[in-house]
Amino acid sequence: MVRQHLFAATLVGLVLSLPLRAFAQEPDDRWKFSIMPYLWLPSLNGDLNYGPPSSGGSAPSVSIDADNLLDNLDLALMLVGTVSKGRWIVGSDVIYLNFSDANSSVEGVDFNPGSGPINISTTNLDAGTSSSLTGWVWTLEGGYTVVQKPKLDLAVLAGFRYLGVDASTDWQLTGTVTGTGPQGDSVTFSRTGTVKRSENIWAGIAAVRGNYRLGGGGWFTNVYADIGGGSDTFTWQGVAGIGHAFHWGDIQLDYRYLYYSQSGDELVDNLSFGGFALGANFRF
Repeated sequence: MVRQHLFAATLVGLVLSLPLRAFAQEPDDRWKFSIMPYLWLPSLNGDLNYGPPSSGGSAPSVSIDADNLLDNLDLALMLVGTVSKGRWIVGSDVIYLNFSDANSSVEGVDFNPGSGPINISTTNLDAGTSSSLTGWVWTLEGGYTVVQKPKLDLAVLAGFRYLGVDASTDWQLTGTVTGTGPQGDSVTFSRTGTVKRSENIWAGIAAVRGNYRLGGGGWFTNVYADIGGGSDTFTWQGVAGIGHAFHWGDIQLDYRYLYYSQSGDELVDNLSFGGFALGANFRF
């Protein structure tokens, strides 16, 4: 976990932006707007904690690995909007993702709150487990363009990101799992079942972003990185891509990676989304 935090912090210091960018080459006090619908097809990997268990019950911890995008991603909606005036920028990014029947496995079962789950990942008990996940990701940032040259724009930003997750898992085991409950009694985790849980995660973020124009033909590269968190949350995001500008806007192809982790008994132990995104950015 410490290495991940250090890597993300270093990435923010080295890279620079998402499609939230201004094309002005010289100071310009006019209001400018852009809106970009885009399609992101990320893979989904992570670990979910459905505990702590209720009184006299049990709760699983589940690992998700959904790399087959077209089979698991049911719906994806994405939209970026930007407002700028001079060097000042405000941008918002909204994402909706719906995964179903994602390949999963029960890694452990928690019978006693505070004691941690019993590891069953090495027992070969899992006979077929799948998970569904629906989530909204909303980012709102404001910032200032610190470098504005004919070929290079570089901005620093701050804001917040919201992740709302609804997760459910259906499991099938080849046998029951038995453990000791909080009162010293024997508790059983059944061979089949369904569990659901929701989580709303807010995180403050700091970001850097930039774009570099390649020659005079309209081609450019853009990069972005942010890092942030809250009391029990850590998150970071990185984007790198290439695009071509037209008189009406531009087309962009990016690779995007978004990571979350939480401590304690929260739902998201860790969760990552990674994949290519294609968007059309309209400027006016």
